[in-house]
Amino acid sequence: MNGSVVQRWDGDYYFVLRTLLMKDFRVRYRNMSLGVGWSLANPLVMMTVYWFVFTKIYPSQQQNFPIFLLCGLIPFNFFTLAWLTATTSMVDNANLIKRTRFPREIVPISAVLGIVLHFAIQLGLLLSLVLIFGDGFNRHWVWLPLLVVMEVMFAVGVGLAFSALDVYIRDIRYLVESANLILFFLVPVFYSFESIPKEYIIMYRLNPVAAVVFAFRNVLLENRSPSVSLLLNLAMVSGLSLVGGALLFERLKRRFYDYL
Repeated sequence: MNGSVVQRWDGDYYFVLRTLLMKDFRVRYRNMSLGVGWSLANPLVMMTVYWFVFTKIYPSQQQNFPIFLLCGLIPFNFFTLAWLTATTSMVDNANLIKRTRFPREIVPISAVLGIVLHFAIQLGLLLSLVLIFGDGFNRHWVWLPLLVVMEVMFAVGVGLAFSALDVYIRDIRYLVESANLILFFLVPVFYSFESIPKEYIIMYRLNPVAAVVFAFRNVLLENRSPSVSLLLNLAMVSGLSLVGGALLFERLKRRFYDYL
């Protein structure tokens, strides 16, 4: 039986995953003259706006402010887009789910993995700016892949949970949109760790998106490794999210067909 499952993942299931990824890519960039260039344009436009506001209107003393800002914007943009895309993925692919037999978990997972491409493009932009305008390469860059993996794990866990809930309660997607607006101010995109009052620091350390932002700045701006406590908290919350999301999805998927 295990051999059969492995064979299916090597064949049929992998084909479904690849098909969903390609579909998402084509739909997202269809009829767009810039194509994947929008993955670069979005953070650059936001960075320019915030740079103007926080250097000309409300001057910030933060050095390398554009890099500082992108260290916040890029992880935040990835998570919010992955969360929303995964949440609606089951309903958006209802016809495929009804007509084809495959693990339903593939749908929200593919939605998150589709956004990883944009994350990688934007991360490439950030690293290029660090090499050109920042302090350049340092040995602590080895932490970056682990940080990306843990944020993806967190996004997959949240995506599994909310995609299952969205099948039953279609208002969930609007809740996610509102939550993303609130999250923008709870992630230190344009303010530093040092500006957070001590009584709220633990809340930020347990927020995986905020933790990734802190860690990115540790590595790319401060040339040091993220703290052990931050990494452990990030791993713990991301792991719990993945397990909890998978368990909730498994429990709710039995009646998906009746609601899709």
